[in-house]
Amino acid sequence: MTRKKVKLAYIKNDVARKATFKKRKKGLMKKLSELSILCGIETCTIICSPYEKKPEVWPSTMGVHKTLARFRKMPESDQSKNMMSQESYLRKNIEKMEEQLKKQHKENHEKEIEQMMYQSLAGDKLIKAMTNVELNELGKLVEKNIMEIGEKIESLKKIMRTPPPPPPPPQRLRTKLQILRARQHVN
Repeated sequence: MTRKKVKLAYIKNDVARKATFKKRKKGLMKKLSELSILCGIETCTIICSPYEKKPEVWPSTMGVHKTLARFRKMPESDQSKNMMSQESYLRKNIEKMEEQLKKQHKENHEKEIEQMMYQSLAGDKLIKAMTNVELNELGKLVEKNIMEIGEKIESLKKIMRTPPPPPPPPQRLRTKLQILRARQHVN
């Protein structure tokens, strides 16, 4: 059974929020441990929460200091190469979603025009009732379909022009007399 997608929003209920925090923190620590073991890399985390007096560190305070010291020794360009603020992360996600939305709008529009074409061919929609914009779009779609049909015809013609391979040379038939002579010769 698949899990339903969790809606990411602030949990208003204090008890539920604290329980979710503890559960997800435990999951985060487990994932960091797995990442460290499976990939052989240094990982650490510092979690400051309103539920704990001191920040929680993983794997240990010494391990965090060691990892942070190694990180700080890196050139600044390498340090900030993969860093992302919440604002830039959200902006990047918004841009990606806007791009997906544009793509979906374009696909929907193309399907609507295609549906208009089929309706007009079936006589359900009269061309006279279409706007100039719809007629232009319909004309472009018809031209595109004609080009695709032409390309398909050309590729089929090329296939048809290619001569079939020649038949294999006929095998020499041996007569009964030749077979008998060959048997006598062997004996």
